[in-house]
Amino acid sequence: MTDLAPLRRALLSVSDKTGLIDFGRALSARGVELLSTGGSAKALRDAGLEVRDVADVTGFPEMMDGRVKTLHPVVHGGLLARRDLAGHRDAMVEHGIGPIDLLVVNLYPFEETVAKGADFDTCIENIDIGGPAMIRSAAKNHAFVTVVTDVEDYNAVLAALDANDGQTTLALRQQLAQTAYARTAAYDTAVSTWMAGAIEADSPRRRSFSGTFRQTMRYGENSHQSAAFYTDGTERPGVATAVQHQGKELSYNNINDTDAAFELVAEFDPADGPAVAIIKHANPCGVARGETLLEAYQNAFDCDRTSAFGGIVALNQPLDEETAKAIVEIFTEVVIAPGASDAAKAVFAAKKNLRLLTTDGLPDVKAPITTYRQVAGGMLVQDKDTGYIGLDDLKVVTKLAPTDTQMADLLFAWKVAKHVKSNAIVYVKDKATVGVGAGQMSRLDSALIAARKAERMAEAMDLSAPLTHGSAVASDAFFPFADGLMEAAAAGATCVIQPGGSMRDDEVIAAADEAGIAMVFTGMRHFRH
Repeated sequence: MTDLAPLRRALLSVSDKTGLIDFGRALSARGVELLSTGGSAKALRDAGLEVRDVADVTGFPEMMDGRVKTLHPVVHGGLLARRDLAGHRDAMVEHGIGPIDLLVVNLYPFEETVAKGADFDTCIENIDIGGPAMIRSAAKNHAFVTVVTDVEDYNAVLAALDANDGQTTLALRQQLAQTAYARTAAYDTAVSTWMAGAIEADSPRRRSFSGTFRQTMRYGENSHQSAAFYTDGTERPGVATAVQHQGKELSYNNINDTDAAFELVAEFDPADGPAVAIIKHANPCGVARGETLLEAYQNAFDCDRTSAFGGIVALNQPLDEETAKAIVEIFTEVVIAPGASDAAKAVFAAKKNLRLLTTDGLPDVKAPITTYRQVAGGMLVQDKDTGYIGLDDLKVVTKLAPTDTQMADLLFAWKVAKHVKSNAIVYVKDKATVGVGAGQMSRLDSALIAARKAERMAEAMDLSAPLTHGSAVASDAFFPFADGLMEAAAAGATCVIQPGGSMRDDEVIAAADEAGIAMVFTGMRHFRH
């Protein structure tokens, strides 16, 4: 395989014309002949560049509203011909096919069209056919042809031409070919995923996945694991779309935990007041509302001050100076919020390793999203847990009904429990978590751990009793036995929210009645694994 390949003739046909004129001018200045189509040809010509229309080269005009213009042997022969084979060279001469050494194509804006909510027919018309065909031809023949599908690669091609007397290196062509195949794969993924939704195919026989490289991680969950971050092209506010204002590069665990924190705090509508979530290892160690962000942060922090050290803080409203000052009193890894005041940014500026991310919005926790998890030999695909329970959805199953204040705390606890690794137990008092038990093999153990954490915090804060006294408690799934419920009662809980549905529901309800506890069923569980 030849290392250096001369670049004498280029075909440029792009939807995104960013940098096109400068790139075309740079190629022309290096003696490269320019071929083009439609709007690209017009843009180059209007800039004063000499360019030949592909229609003039093929002898066929664009037709069928532009659906057919580059699907021609003269184009694909010029891309696919092996320059080292006499038979290929003879065929080119016999049929008047000139070599195409560089292909520059970015595809019809299908993803953008779908994102704008276009109708079915409009989306169909924005599916590129000729572009992917040419890209695949050029990438296959990368031994001789350079293919560019990303604007970001224009400069790399020019640099190679300057360094190698108008030629590109095999290493560059291979790299660009890999990028090209990934682009067409991602494009087809976008089309097939959209079509599955459009025709309501919930479990299509074949499904594909794609992502765009964002950054290399220093390592994964542990230092011996390599890792990278890829985005999926969606505009959901969160860690992937946030602006990082300061601090060192995010790690694998930072990104995972920050996503968990922001998705949790988004459960609390900012129109109803400030809310703050503090996350450690993807589990909340404190969540609270308050009259101010500062109060919400302090209440969340008081749930588990020990675990909050080195945690992730997420806010549902823009960060202010007072809250920023409180946050920097302990070591914090990341803060993510819809925005931040200049004064708050100034407070953080003194903490060079603290990352501040802003998003200009909160994710819609009710919006349908598909989630993926890889297992050996396959992929688990499901809808994101967007389950919502409101006051009218609750069923009182005990003799004692919760008060309005208790109902508010129960619903608060339920929202938090949705984001706690199962088995999950969450104690809440006055719209603030006061104990969280996460990820235990036994629900009883989760209840015990949450209560013990509350006791420890009571000692640290010099309180006469743990804040679980008089609290509401949420269980992400039903109590299979009354023991977990009784542990919550022993911790001081006075009301319970749980899905119900156990074979022993009657026993659990009877135990609650005997203990004088109010209990409501949701009919919905929130397992999180």
